[in-house]
Amino acid sequence: MRDGSANKNLMIRTVGEALPHLLAARGVQVVFGMPGVHSLELYRTLGEAGLRHVGVRHEQGAGFMADGYARASGMPGVAWLISGPGLTNASTAIGQSYSDSVPVLVVTAAIDTLHLGMGHGRLHEISDQRAMSAPLTGASMIALHPAQLSEHVARAFARFAVLRPRPVHLALPLDVLAMPYDVEANLPVLPSPPGPDPRAIAALAAAMAKASKIAILAGGGAVKAGPALLDLVERTGALFVTTVAGKGIIPESHPLSLGASLQRLPTRRCLAEADLVIAIGTEIAEPDLYVTADAEASGSVDPALMRPELMVGGHFARIDLDPDVLARTPLANFAILSDARLAAEALVSALPLIAVPDRKAEAASLRAANHAQLSLLEHLHDDVLLAIRAALPPDGMVFADMTQIAYTGCVTFPVEGPRQWLFPMGFGTLGYALPAAIGGQIACPRRAVVALAGDGGFQFTLAELATAVEERLPVAIVLWDNDGLAEIEHFMRARQIPLVSVRPKNPDFALIAKAYGCGYHLAATMVDLTAAVSAAFTRDGPTLIHARQSDLAAR
Repeated sequence: MRDGSANKNLMIRTVGEALPHLLAARGVQVVFGMPGVHSLELYRTLGEAGLRHVGVRHEQGAGFMADGYARASGMPGVAWLISGPGLTNASTAIGQSYSDSVPVLVVTAAIDTLHLGMGHGRLHEISDQRAMSAPLTGASMIALHPAQLSEHVARAFARFAVLRPRPVHLALPLDVLAMPYDVEANLPVLPSPPGPDPRAIAALAAAMAKASKIAILAGGGAVKAGPALLDLVERTGALFVTTVAGKGIIPESHPLSLGASLQRLPTRRCLAEADLVIAIGTEIAEPDLYVTADAEASGSVDPALMRPELMVGGHFARIDLDPDVLARTPLANFAILSDARLAAEALVSALPLIAVPDRKAEAASLRAANHAQLSLLEHLHDDVLLAIRAALPPDGMVFADMTQIAYTGCVTFPVEGPRQWLFPMGFGTLGYALPAAIGGQIACPRRAVVALAGDGGFQFTLAELATAVEERLPVAIVLWDNDGLAEIEHFMRARQIPLVSVRPKNPDFALIAKAYGCGYHLAATMVDLTAAVSAAFTRDGPTLIHARQSDLAAR
């Protein structure tokens, strides 16, 4: 079944049997979930539709895996959950996908339509599942009749195609799942993403031709715009910066790239002094602008640069799919509602030939200034990250958790392409790395995948080690063990707050790995770490690589 073609050959009897086929027709190949008594009808035709089911140990894992799958592949991820606690368990992962603009379809069951909102004490009852998921999704829908199913699916994928790609929740009541499905399933052709207003593009191109110090700031919404943005950089001499979500849109080794250094004060100063800043595919959220605790405590920098708001001294342009972003501060002189790739390509076509300033030395000086700001601990992180990088092929992927070493890696880990450093930036949840890496490895089985987690965050979702073992995924899980919640301890000390619950007792990670049937290696040196990560990619299953900060710092 393809877009625009009728579903004439499938022997489908019920709504539950129809959904896997409708998703397969939209290109879905994998669903992440856990069967439950309320979702059984969703499983009846999974194999017939050609969908692979990845069984998880916790519904939160299903949400993170769908997120990792989507980030790695660029295709929507799908989480398949029961009603009630299935949805609430996955809500943290759904919130992460919402915050980071990741296309995830969350399918849940719901109680019978007769009992919806009635408080009858039914199993898994929530008075209003849609109300619960609404703040975490771009749309929350419920199919109350078989005829609504295909339209809801079409709406979800239309949103993924043309709007800011946020999660969509689709609930299917138990009685509706069992209803006959005799709908002629013609699949509407998906809409194309919107292009820019040519007049707005012409005005911005004219401003670019006049500007001598251009900076382009690209976010996760611009990951498909890399070739056109690279062309703009080289034709204008613009310095190129990304958010963490946009890391690698153009190679970070490019002489005009400052990488994902928006959190570093020299880069922020550069943007403040530019005569034209173009922000494309980014909302420029508060976490994008965080600076280190050391810089905060130094008191030696311009307070304006420390605020969680971009300081712009010259003209400012915004290009985004989200009209709300276009209205945010700093207010734009040029506001263009458009898909990032289409807008960047239009700018390339509209830009006249200009004398290109040579700013390579300026970019090199800024990169050096950013690097000079690294603390002693960040230098250690950087050494460890380079040891991991040495084991990765050029297109290898790192899924990182909220942990100190990853905060450093968001800036310093070198990548040459997008979708290579994946990080839960906006919502900032712990427990992301392992399940997201599983989703990424399933999406891209021929690419090397690393999960980088701290000893605290790893324990949020460590049960998914069983999923990685069961699926025989060669994921290298680098466990950065600093014996506690070191980032929180750092801030407590800096603000003279008594230390509370920042040194929880850790388990024996070697025994945990053994219990799950997972490989284990304690990394003694940087060279040993590189060798262990490299070896992990050759195994028939995951490897937990234990990297203790105290051990590696002493070497």
